[in-house]
Amino acid sequence: MRMVFIGPPGAGKGTQAERLIKKYNMAHLSTGDMLRAARDAKTPVGLKAEEYMSSGALVPDEIIVSIIEERLGQSDCDGGYLLDGFPRTIAQAEALDEMLAKKGTPLDIVLELQVPEEELFTRLAGRGRADDNPDTIRNRLVAYRNQTAPLLEYYGKTGLLKSVNGLGTIDEIFDRVVEEMEKVNK
Repeated sequence: MRMVFIGPPGAGKGTQAERLIKKYNMAHLSTGDMLRAARDAKTPVGLKAEEYMSSGALVPDEIIVSIIEERLGQSDCDGGYLLDGFPRTIAQAEALDEMLAKKGTPLDIVLELQVPEEELFTRLAGRGRADDNPDTIRNRLVAYRNQTAPLLEYYGKTGLLKSVNGLGTIDEIFDRVVEEMEKVNK
């Protein structure tokens, strides 16, 4: 199963992704985790990415695409993967489509977690991460709305997009996600 997980910051993608990768034995490709690891390791890409991350801005496509392309070439991705936080823009989606077309391994599903903005703000403010202050949260939600929301239309046209209500208990949300995955996995 090759999937993209879309949703705004605080939607619960990380929590659901952990459960999905166990259930479907997929590699979890979280650009946020990859970028934080590169930042913490003080790699050149990580330091460049930190300049954007600390202000709440999205990291430029060329940095992200190169990280993803390298990661998709690793053997643990052969059995499937969950892309979490990528693509975030139409340009990234097109780069991913091109990358996967060359390999002959198209996506199986694009799953969106839908959560109202007021709930996202509450969730993010309660996480306690250094980059989760009110101004940064607002910037991240605006950036998501402006840059990522068009992906819903992009993937909607392909028939890959499935939207799931991201409110409720972790188990309720997971059950809804699995229901959509099983429709594709038949």
